[in-house]
Amino acid sequence: MNAQARLPAGFSAVLFDCDGVLVDSEPITNGVLCAMLNEAGWAITAAECMATFIGKTVRSEAARIEAHTGRPLTDAWMAEFYARRNARLAAELQPIAGAIEAVRAVHARLHGRIACASGADRQKVEMQLQQVGLAPLFAGRVFSGHEMPATKPAPDVYLAAAAAVGVPPARCLVVEDTVTGVAAGVAAGATVVGYSPGGAGHGSAQALRAAGAAQVIGDMRQLPALLG
Repeated sequence: MNAQARLPAGFSAVLFDCDGVLVDSEPITNGVLCAMLNEAGWAITAAECMATFIGKTVRSEAARIEAHTGRPLTDAWMAEFYARRNARLAAELQPIAGAIEAVRAVHARLHGRIACASGADRQKVEMQLQQVGLAPLFAGRVFSGHEMPATKPAPDVYLAAAAAVGVPPARCLVVEDTVTGVAAGVAAGATVVGYSPGGAGHGSAQALRAAGAAQVIGDMRQLPALLG
């Protein structure tokens, strides 16, 4: 694959999504959400749940959840979701294949100009990075969409990350695995590489390209070569 052909040369920073790019968390989180939605009265399958919620926050789909369950989406329900999700992540989470090697290589090559820009809540992101050993490489450069005026697909979290590493968005390479995330990176003015290994929890290569990804890779170990 001539992965470099469609990318401009000379990126000065790489901004990573977290879930599905650095850590294999989506099947775990989706499993908890699917179980709780079924308990609340929405007979949704795991595949339907993944297709509905991938790349989105649960609260952003509150109206849909309430329509199917006939119940309000309460703070207590969300607190239980977070608790059950975090317990399973603590017990089962693994890094995405090749992600640790890729992040280390990019960190060294760009003299630390990397950041993690996630649509998830900060507690989850930092817990996950710590659990797989990536936290030191992103120290002080973790950004949550929950803390921005608007989360993905709005560009806010990527604009904040680019500002923090001191690199204009046009010189940043964003790595994303969902259509929502690709849209956020494109809206920020960055070049986006889609990650699509073909399993559940990721956007298809075709969908990522349609959303604006300049290139799609199926293995995170391919990423360092894209820096030119």
